Amino acid sequence: MKTLVCTKPGEFAYEEREKPVLQKGQAIIKIKRIGICGTDLHAFEGTQPFFEYPRILGHELAGELVAFDDAPGFQVGERVSFIPYFNCGTCIACRSGLPNCCVNIKVCGVHVNGGFVEYLSVPSSSLLHGEGLSYDELSLVEPLAIGAHGVRRAGVREGEFVLVVGAGPIGMGVAEFARIAGGNVIVTDINDNRLAFCKEKLAVHETINPLREDALERLKQITNGDMPTVVIDATGNLKAINNAFHYMAHGARYVLVGLQKGEICFSHPEFHKREATLMSSRNATRQDFEHVMESMKKGRVKPATYITHRVPFDKVKEQFESWLKPETGVIKATVEL
Repeated sequence: MKTLVCTKPGEFAYEEREKPVLQKGQAIIKIKRIGICGTDLHAFEGTQPFFEYPRILGHELAGELVAFDDAPGFQVGERVSFIPYFNCGTCIACRSGLPNCCVNIKVCGVHVNGGFVEYLSVPSSSLLHGEGLSYDELSLVEPLAIGAHGVRRAGVREGEFVLVVGAGPIGMGVAEFARIAGGNVIVTDINDNRLAFCKEKLAVHETINPLREDALERLKQITNGDMPTVVIDATGNLKAINNAFHYMAHGARYVLVGLQKGEICFSHPEFHKREATLMSSRNATRQDFEHVMESMKKGRVKPATYITHRVPFDKVKEQFESWLKPETGVIKATVEL
């Protein structure tokens, strides 16, 4: 089968490899769609934590189930996706019902080879039924689940102001599920096109470009001086993460969905006086995946609006680097097999 390998930062190579052979407790999926996410882009740039080369990228996947062992209720030929965070099942996190942050986690396309392939073997326990969703929709479940998990971590309540920092695909997913949870959503980003998309397609409450206006003053105006009670970072940008500590209301919850390599720095007195809560949000759980799929089926989320670029598998190598450039206008690129 044909595979696409990221051999080192900035370099891809197509290779022929053996198709996977069915093993105990595994399932084989014929890949039909691959969503390109920030993790893939950062890996290509060489800025992704927890990463080693060479690596086959890809974990936003949908396909046809062609073989399986020990997957009751599934049928060969059905449309499927899967949860791409392979956990050990025995560590403190797994025993506590937190497989998304397993001590020994192996994320598909990060710690182990991923879905830039024609056929992929995954644990049968990770499979997700298609639930009548299209391949396009199924390939978007995982990134939206990341956002849904961050919102669940924040415990968003009806009517409160939620600031989402970063209007990339993950931030958009955060905004969607914060809205579904009843929050008044404010999105900040330096890309006007993405802010317009959030306003027009995702029905967010307000948008702010901090390059064009004073974000702190604008937030005070929007919230009647209270400031947001939930702040969720989806940038993975150190400056943005540090700045957002100033945007919290007293008693606020700050959730870090984005990830970067540096150190967070903030004023202890300013944080302390707010009795603020700081949390990280890693990956997602089956509960989040099911919430996303149910929201899709009920029309609360329209995933097709996210896909702005499509490319066949054999053209990924030549087009991938362009998706790093803001002028490309990419929201979500999807690979078709």
